[in-house]
Amino acid sequence: MDWKPRAPILLIGTLDTKGEEILFLKILLTARGAEVQVMDVGVIGPPLFEPDITREQVATDVDRNDRGKAIATMEAGTVAWCRAHRESIAGVLAIGGSAGTTIATAGMRELPVGIPKLMLSTLASGDTRPYVGTSDIAMLFPVGDFTGLNRLTRSILTNAANAMAGMCCLPLPEASASDERPLLAATMFGVTTPCVNRIRQLLEAQGFELLVFHATGTGGQAMERLINDGFIQGVLDITTTELADELVGGVLTAGPERLEAAGNRGIPQIISVGALDMVNFGTRASVPDKFANRHFYQHNATVTLMRTTAEENTQLGEIIAAKANAAKGPVAILLPLNGVSGIDTEGKPFHDPIATAALFDAIRKHAKVKVVELNNNINDPEFADRAVAEFTAIFPKERA
Repeated sequence: MDWKPRAPILLIGTLDTKGEEILFLKILLTARGAEVQVMDVGVIGPPLFEPDITREQVATDVDRNDRGKAIATMEAGTVAWCRAHRESIAGVLAIGGSAGTTIATAGMRELPVGIPKLMLSTLASGDTRPYVGTSDIAMLFPVGDFTGLNRLTRSILTNAANAMAGMCCLPLPEASASDERPLLAATMFGVTTPCVNRIRQLLEAQGFELLVFHATGTGGQAMERLINDGFIQGVLDITTTELADELVGGVLTAGPERLEAAGNRGIPQIISVGALDMVNFGTRASVPDKFANRHFYQHNATVTLMRTTAEENTQLGEIIAAKANAAKGPVAILLPLNGVSGIDTEGKPFHDPIATAALFDAIRKHAKVKVVELNNNINDPEFADRAVAEFTAIFPKERA
């Protein structure tokens, strides 16, 4: 390669148990033109070779008599180191089992979106949400465990090194005029897709760029993170369904701070009530017994939807109103009086005028911001048109 990264690639691993593999990765990356800094996060024995960043530089006062505490201390140290050096590394490659994965990905999650992050982990074929979170971490499954170099591990490690070298040593596309457009965010579910697709088309025609986030818990969290990081200049939070999962106990919660980042940053936002007619679960058998007498709709074999009640919708309306009232920037709430999703309309499975009315009544009663009521279903074109009109009215003209 005749192009090199602007900064070193950080290579994280436990040099007491994975030293041979880490050294192999360092040799490969160096041969491909990259500068490499090795960070040792081992907590058991001495390192196989001298790292660039020692375990003592990562964390002090590590209790080596208690492995659990030692791992937690090393994780905290890695987080602090990555937070302090987030602008001075080209990318991160790490290798590990359960301990190494926990430590390394905690550090990776502190880095900005766009910096390459590759975790070669024996846990990569399972539930990776605790490790990836809302970050752009790629995880690669090594098939076999790491017990030294052999024909399998050499192949997988080489693939990992090549992938990291490619991500860090090849230039990104040059910026274009389209990159100067204001960057907005919106939330979407399958049952609000027609609405958000039309919003995207209308906004792009007016010179905006729209990032759409699937409101599946991590989607909402990812959007909130990018807002907090200053990437986003305005939000059309059409699909606030994650609030229902947080309140009732569904599987797609985005946490109690959902719907707060835009208000805290003071950026313009449109808020609606998309898919608040439902709480999400996995298979029907996974639904807790306490909900046995509720109204369900089987979206597919692995997704079970439960209709929210009038009482729950009252609470959701109060939550939305409180979060909107606390916003430091311009905000408007849009209410689709003929249904909050594609299955909340006459003749559809979740049509429940009493429950939906409870949501609207609570917002009317408690919201101190502008509330716009439309005699549409959320997926009617007229609703999307009005959402865009309300947004452009509150978006600062000098930023457009």
